[in-house]
Amino acid sequence: ALFHTSRPQFALKHFKLADIGEGITEVEVIKWNVKPSTPVHTFDPLCEVQSDKASVEITSPYDGVVRDLFVDEGQVAKVGQDLCTIEVADDSPAAADNEGIQSSQTITPPAEPDKHPEAPAEAPLTPPPKADHSTRRPHPLDPNVPSESRAQLSSGQNVLATPSVRHYAREHGVDLSALTPGSGKDGRVEKRDVVAYLKGESARVASPPHEPVVTHAGEDITVELSRTRYNMWKAMEKSLSIPQFSCSSMLDLTELHNILPILNANIPKHYLPPSAQSAHSPVISPGSFYAPPAPPSIPPSGQYTRLTFLPILLKTLSRAMLDWPLFRSSITSSSSTTTTGKPTMTLRPHADISIALSTPTGLYTPTLPAVDTRSVHALASSLAHLSHLGRQVPCALTPAELPKRGGTLSVSNVGGIGAVDSAAPVLVPGGGVAIVAIGRAKWVWDVDRGDGRGERRLKVGVSWSADHRVVEGAELVAFLEAWRGWVEAPQRLIADGV
Repeated sequence: ALFHTSRPQFALKHFKLADIGEGITEVEVIKWNVKPSTPVHTFDPLCEVQSDKASVEITSPYDGVVRDLFVDEGQVAKVGQDLCTIEVADDSPAAADNEGIQSSQTITPPAEPDKHPEAPAEAPLTPPPKADHSTRRPHPLDPNVPSESRAQLSSGQNVLATPSVRHYAREHGVDLSALTPGSGKDGRVEKRDVVAYLKGESARVASPPHEPVVTHAGEDITVELSRTRYNMWKAMEKSLSIPQFSCSSMLDLTELHNILPILNANIPKHYLPPSAQSAHSPVISPGSFYAPPAPPSIPPSGQYTRLTFLPILLKTLSRAMLDWPLFRSSITSSSSTTTTGKPTMTLRPHADISIALSTPTGLYTPTLPAVDTRSVHALASSLAHLSHLGRQVPCALTPAELPKRGGTLSVSNVGGIGAVDSAAPVLVPGGGVAIVAIGRAKWVWDVDRGDGRGERRLKVGVSWSADHRVVEGAELVAFLEAWRGWVEAPQRLIADGV
């Protein structure tokens, strides 16, 4: 017999992996924060995923109960694949009209885990509290929320913090982005950070970032690798499958050293921080006849007051890459096969260069696309901005700076760390066809110059490794000499339009 009941109706929502960044097609599920039958609320963390070298915390777009997990920890999920199902209250009119007929098929939410023993016995029969959508902010992954509403989310959602801390901060009107990095592990913002902010003091002095491991003198300590360092572990193991050819040489930077003061004295105004910009307006304005186009907007992290050799070396390297199409190429993925089954190479129109960046959380290789189209000043700004993002805890680099299709060449500026003359850089799969390590420049006495009397010259060591499957040793040496021609005669760049 049919009967009427006021018990709520429930719908099963399939939560799919959304596109988390440019070019990302799959991620590895590192950790699940929920289990089947776990109640969740909007913005509660569901899982942590990692793609290449960028890790992302995925949060729930619904209030409800987790039913099934479809991807185990350590497995790879494709974009668009179901991650889990969440049982939510069905507020549709059809559900309300058919309430009496479908009451016998209503799904009862499961009991909460034993982690809340103080809850009354009848709590399992009570569905999760209904979300107040009039006051709750929309979730960026909720397909039922208009796109214009999702665009208004606070930047504080990118801050590492637990839901309880987020709720406490919202109650007291505190922007979590102003508290990063927090005093918790990996820069997590803790409640004590919010309390200290409200009191106008820092909690980091009174509380250490995390509890130290108590050990006795002479005892061994077991330390688990971080996700970034574990990714480096796997990449280095894969590099053993690549036969590599290496060579090293010295580049003469004396001419670059001589023109650097001129370049530093003429840095475009929009690349300078406000404190270094001249407050005096020209007597005769260049825009008196017609206003010139506005310069591009430069973030404060991309402003600088002094050029270094690195952006000029990158510019000259890109110029040599234009002359050598092989070094603008990458090995085509195995999924793209030809009729003959032979490997293929993808030739790119521009010089894409990856930069090895050591950060507090590990080694990253952000990419500078189309270096040949950028000025030396623009490259210096991009390098400063990438360094700023890498210094943040947790690392602020995103898939936009770490595209899956990286550069065809990689550059490691080891000379910026210590007095290194040469190194043996390792090329990993997906790292392009070659990698170069640049040492520290130093003044030496070159006996081959000055009509036999010798000259004092500024030189830097460079060490190359290339994928010997596609790059011949002679080709790498000839490419190195092409680069030398641009570095040691930088006046050639004037005719090239820099």
